[in-house]
Amino acid sequence: MPAWVNSGFSEYARRLPAQCALELREVALIKRTKNTDTRRAQLAEGTRMLDAVGRGDRIVALEVNGHGWSTETLAQKISSWSGSGCNVSLLVGGPEGMLPEISDRAELKWSLSPLTLPHPLVRIVVAEQIYRAWTILEHHPYHR
Repeated sequence: MPAWVNSGFSEYARRLPAQCALELREVALIKRTKNTDTRRAQLAEGTRMLDAVGRGDRIVALEVNGHGWSTETLAQKISSWSGSGCNVSLLVGGPEGMLPEISDRAELKWSLSPLTLPHPLVRIVVAEQIYRAWTILEHHPYHR
């Protein structure tokens, strides 16, 4: 990823306290060629994604056809997740989208926008929104 992406993500991740830590786990994409079997690539990437999910984690799939949440709704979800004691894995699909088997396993499907967003931007938007939701829960002035 370009430096601006890593910098943006890191800025919001470092602002969060340990009890709301944000950890990024990247999964390598399969190299695409004109002869790439997209289903096979999607399956391999999906398997890698599931391997990166912690045992007992709640899975939230970021998908364009998921539910759009306000920041306040995200704050409520983070509060609920925090109270459950489970970690949450937010999963973003590859270039062909989310593997259907992962989508089926997801407890929730979250849409940031009906627009198609580039993965680098999604990474920063998610980190910022998690930080903003945390500030709502903590009555911090950032959200105003």
